[in-house]
Amino acid sequence: MTVFHRNEKKEQLPENLKGGVIAIGNFDGVHRGHRAVLDHALELAASRNAPALVLTFEPHPRTVFRPETPVFRLTPASVKARVLEAEGFNSVIEYPFDRDFSQRSAEDFVKSILVDWLGASAVVTGVDFHFGKAREGGPAYLMAAGKRHGFDVMLIDSFRDEGAEIVSSSRIRELLAQGDVAGAAGLLGYRYTVEAEVIGGQKLGRTLGYPTANMALPPETELKPGIYAVRFRRADGSLHDGVASFGYRPTVTEDGAALLETFLFDFSGDLYGEICSVSFFGHLRDELKFDGLEALVAQIKRDEEEARALLLGVTPLGELDARIAF
Repeated sequence: MTVFHRNEKKEQLPENLKGGVIAIGNFDGVHRGHRAVLDHALELAASRNAPALVLTFEPHPRTVFRPETPVFRLTPASVKARVLEAEGFNSVIEYPFDRDFSQRSAEDFVKSILVDWLGASAVVTGVDFHFGKAREGGPAYLMAAGKRHGFDVMLIDSFRDEGAEIVSSSRIRELLAQGDVAGAAGLLGYRYTVEAEVIGGQKLGRTLGYPTANMALPPETELKPGIYAVRFRRADGSLHDGVASFGYRPTVTEDGAALLETFLFDFSGDLYGEICSVSFFGHLRDELKFDGLEALVAQIKRDEEEARALLLGVTPLGELDARIAF
């Protein structure tokens, strides 16, 4: 998988990636709703023996227009690229989104990016996709632009789940804020996964017999504080079951920043500095404050037993989940 970052140097796209089928969207979460678009693009590319590419935008537009309230990202850029690679795309184009880009005309977007740079043979996107200054480019505009410039356009309807509700990133964020990682997985099609560098901590867990791999997630992360059964993936791809605490450690600190602390079962080794990922399989309990460390250790042991039992019986949600979390 190659990730291209369009910049002011306007680097050339390799010839073997030009003339491809382009799926366009933000795709935060790369959830089941998005895959209605993505799967159509992959099928079309395969039928034409053409490369399949994703054109997405970084950072999320809300972060640009409302920096004081950045959006809770389900899939930061690195995780999103990993999921799209697992889906089967040849490349991801991460186009920088800023205020200057938002002021470009719809025709400039089509001509300079889709036609001149990517040489798109087809574009696949959702029926609600808008682009260009003041959102002047909509479905009808894109269809007409395709006819003018010689590329096909496929517009895909919103995907609804078994309950006839539209699958959206906002629905998944709401579930995660409630700690419902199982419900979120049902809409994502894979387990909710975070990725970050393992950093040093207070080393209290080591003292208590439960050393943890600590990760600082983005401050806008709205996952409900609590204890979770997880699967931990090291940088070398090896997997380890574990139990993780996400939250503020009320028993040992008064004003700490939110931290993800994962105890890996049957593991010893140095993880500091590694970029690792954690996939969430089940919410065990809310974060609690205990009357001393002895009570905390007793509860951690119960959490470990419950997490081991939960993880022992899980199976992949599908091929995508198997490639990401298993």
